[in-house]
Amino acid sequence: MTTITAASRLARLRNLAVTGLVTTGAAAAALTLTPAAAHAAEAPKAAPAIASKAADPAGAKGAANNLDGWIKQSLTIMKAKGIPGTYEGLHRNIMRESSGNPNAQNNYDVNAKNGIPSKGLLQVIDPTFKAFHVAGTANSSTDPVANITAAANYA
Repeated sequence: MTTITAASRLARLRNLAVTGLVTTGAAAAALTLTPAAAHAAEAPKAAPAIASKAADPAGAKGAANNLDGWIKQSLTIMKAKGIPGTYEGLHRNIMRESSGNPNAQNNYDVNAKNGIPSKGLLQVIDPTFKAFHVAGTANSSTDPVANITAAANYA
């Protein structure tokens, strides 16, 4: 994977926006947008319990299989690949987009109507996930670590 500059990231973001590949979830990783009411209703009621599990003091290596652990694992990969991001920023956007539910799917926006719903913790559509997938993570847009890392790479 090639590390790109902030200016290149911004140019790529503009290009993708123009071509229609932008999703609310991926854009929110860079911006602080609030989800639509229908989108927010999509997350199950059990999701906050998933997101609020206890933190793993061991850090990313051997991290817990919960939101805290997924973010820590993603940050470790992101640091190694030169992708910027913070725990607080990722956590805030994940809670806005999916309430911490890695299986959340938006079935209401224009992308869903076009057959490519946004999925996962940061609500990424499959074409964006494929374009910004980070080697070393699962090749599934609903895998928590892969979803977070690809969305951060996109943003």
